[in-house]
Amino acid sequence: MHLDVLDLRNFYYRSALGRAAQQVIRDELVTLWPEAKGQVVAGFGFAVPLLRPYLKDARRVIGLMPGPQGVMPWPPEGRNVSVLCEDTLWPIETGHIDKLVVMHGLETSEHPTALLDEMWRVLGPGGRAVVVVPNRAGLWSRTDKTPFGFGRPYSLTQLDAQLRKHRFVTERTLSTLFQPPSRSRFWRRSAGMFERVGHKIPVIAAGGVLMVEVTKQSAAPTRPGLKEAVRRPLKALEGIAAPQPKPESARLGG
Repeated sequence: MHLDVLDLRNFYYRSALGRAAQQVIRDELVTLWPEAKGQVVAGFGFAVPLLRPYLKDARRVIGLMPGPQGVMPWPPEGRNVSVLCEDTLWPIETGHIDKLVVMHGLETSEHPTALLDEMWRVLGPGGRAVVVVPNRAGLWSRTDKTPFGFGRPYSLTQLDAQLRKHRFVTERTLSTLFQPPSRSRFWRRSAGMFERVGHKIPVIAAGGVLMVEVTKQSAAPTRPGLKEAVRRPLKALEGIAAPQPKPESARLGG
C-alpha cells in the first residue's frame, strides 16, 4: 500500500532525518547519472526529491505520483511537473523516457509485476532506470518511523532476479544510507561519519536502501527475407550476362 503524499513530503522536506536521507540517495544518483542534457527524465512513486539536479538541462522532467498516494505540486517554484496517475498505467507514450527513477513505488505497489511491465513500456531502447528499495537486511526497513519501513523490503538477489525476469539488464548495484534511522541529535551529528565508513565496508547488506541501475536492451528486429539472403549469398559474377555465341553467318563473314 502506498504511503500518503503528505507524510512523504513532511519526512523529506520538514525533518532533519528525511533531508539527510534525500541528500545521500540523490548524491548517489548523480554519481550514476551526472547529467541528462536534452533527455526526458521521469520519476515514479515519490521520486521528485531526486529529480531536482535534472530540472535545468533535461528536455523534460515528469514526476509520476500514484493515485493511492496522492499528488503534490513540484517543484515549489516554477512550472509544475507532477502528475497523478494510475499505479500501472502511466500517461506517457511508449518508448518516450530516457531515464527513470522509481522510489517508494515498487515495494509499496500491490501490482509489482504490472508496474515493472509499465517501466519497460515507457523506456526507450537503451533507456536507463534506477530502482530504490528498502534493504531487507538494513536497519531502515525495521522501523516504521521512516517511509522505508513500509511495503516489501528486498535483498539484492531478490530485486535483481525480479528485474531480470522483466527483461531488464542490470548494470550497477549499490547500497547506501548507512546512518541509523534515528532523529536524535547525537546520531544526526554522526551521520556523515557513518556514510563515509559504510562505503568502505565491502558488505552490500550494510546500507538501509538498495539502488539498482538497469537498462532496456531490445533485441534487433528480424527482417523478412534476411535468412534466405544469407543462405544464398551473392556470387561475385552473379548478374553479369554470359557472352552469347555469334550467329553462324557472322562467323563465316556472310
